[in-house]
Amino acid sequence: MTKTKKDPIAVSLNRIRGQVDGISKMYEEKRPCVEIAHQLAAVRNSVSRVARDILTSEAGVCSKDNNCQQLDLVLKELLRY
Repeated sequence: MTKTKKDPIAVSLNRIRGQVDGISKMYEEKRPCVEIAHQLAAVRNSVSRVARDILTSEAGVCSKDNNCQQLDLVLKELLRY
């Protein structure tokens, strides 16, 4: 039986969803804010990593297609934050 390789970005996004659900549960349980803050920082880092991976992928497509207008739009959107 062969396993199909999952898209690493989709896997990361699902992991982030789980982290956010966990944070919501921590908040509802009135866990200490320091614990919640640690988890929020982890989510922020995960989201940044996924954004970088998406941008890197888009840059590769841009260079192959010689169409950097789309990359410019992605960069501007990411730099807004």
